[in-house]
Amino acid sequence: MDLRIPAIVCAARTHGETGVILRILSEDHGLIASYVAGGRGRTLRPVLLPGNLIEAELRARPGSQLPSARVELVASRGPWLTEPLPAAAITWATTLAAAALPERQPFAALYPALVALLDAICHAPSARGWLPGMTAFEALLLRELGYGDVERSADPDWNAQLAVFDRLGPLVARYPLADRRSDVMAARAMLRERLGRID
Repeated sequence: MDLRIPAIVCAARTHGETGVILRILSEDHGLIASYVAGGRGRTLRPVLLPGNLIEAELRARPGSQLPSARVELVASRGPWLTEPLPAAAITWATTLAAAALPERQPFAALYPALVALLDAICHAPSARGWLPGMTAFEALLLRELGYGDVERSADPDWNAQLAVFDRLGPLVARYPLADRRSDVMAARAMLRERLGRID
C-alpha cells in the first residue's frame, strides 16, 4: 500500500508510548486503520481529532499488515468539539463509521455523506438544521451495509425528527453494531440526551 488520500478521522487510539492507531474513512478505499508515529505528541494530537478532514499518506510497513501514516490537517472540527451538542453529534457520527464499517471496503456514498453531515453540524444555526442529515447518514449506512432501506419522515417538525432518530437507534444497535453495541451506543445515548434538552 502506497496511497495519498483525503480522509475523515473517525477514531484514534493510543498505541505504545507515543503512537496512535488511526482509523480514517476515505472515499475510494473505505475505512483504513494505520499507525501514526508520534500521534500523541503536541503537534499531531489536534490533527487527529474525530471529524477532522486530513490528507493521509499511507505506506506499507515491513513485517506488518498495518500501514504507517503521515497526516496533514485540511479542516479542523476542533472548535465544535468544545460545544456539548455538536461534540456529541461529531463523536457519534465518527464512532459509528469506525465501529460499523468493515476495513478497506469502499462505500463511495458514505464519505461525501459524512463530510456533508459534519459540515452541517458545524455550520447550521442549531440541531434542527442537521438532525435530518444525521438520520439520513444512519439510514444510508444501514442501506450500504445491506440492511435494507429505512423509511424516514419528511416532516420538518422537531418532534417528528426526534421520533425518526429514536426509531433508527434499535436498528443500528441490532445490525451493524450487534457485537459492540454497549460501548458505541453510549455515544448515541449521550447525543439523544442532549437533543432532548432542545425545546
